[in-house]
Amino acid sequence: MKTARIPLNLASEPFRRDRPLLAGSAVAAVLLVALLAMQVMTILREREAAAEARATMAGLNREIAEVNRKIAALEGELRKPANAAVIERSAFLNVLLKRKGVSWTRLFSDLEAVFPHDVRLVTIRPAVTVAGPVQLEMVVGAQAPSPVIELLRKLEGSKLFSGTEVLSSAPPTQNDPLYRYRLSVDYAQQL
Repeated sequence: MKTARIPLNLASEPFRRDRPLLAGSAVAAVLLVALLAMQVMTILREREAAAEARATMAGLNREIAEVNRKIAALEGELRKPANAAVIERSAFLNVLLKRKGVSWTRLFSDLEAVFPHDVRLVTIRPAVTVAGPVQLEMVVGAQAPSPVIELLRKLEGSKLFSGTEVLSSAPPTQNDPLYRYRLSVDYAQQL
């Protein structure tokens, strides 16, 4: 007959396999401490970088304030009545230099590219604006209104001309057989 074996543990505490669990917990604790140390170092580095950035910003703000004070002082100097004549003369000379800078050859070449063959240029007067493009005031003439309408389309379609306006028009008379239109157009010639 076979006897059955009954496992008996006579110890006061049963045997458990805790060593792998304790080793894993120790490794996890070491990793978490290392991660905490890295986070603390990163926070300290970023705090130092933020302090440096704040110091740089404060220095730049001081420089900007100093430049603004200098600009205000210079503008105050320029606003004095004794300097007003010099400023007006300087602005006048700048406009003259810009007007002198208009290339008539290039202007007529650019106009020739957009003018229909049956439209005549009667007069032209450029006006140089301070900040904008050259503004042309032209009087054109044609035997009929349709070529002038074609001219207006070509001017608006051109890269060099924009903002075309018809300021006035006049029908033919006994002395002048042409329809006359006074136009204003912006011309983007680089000065």
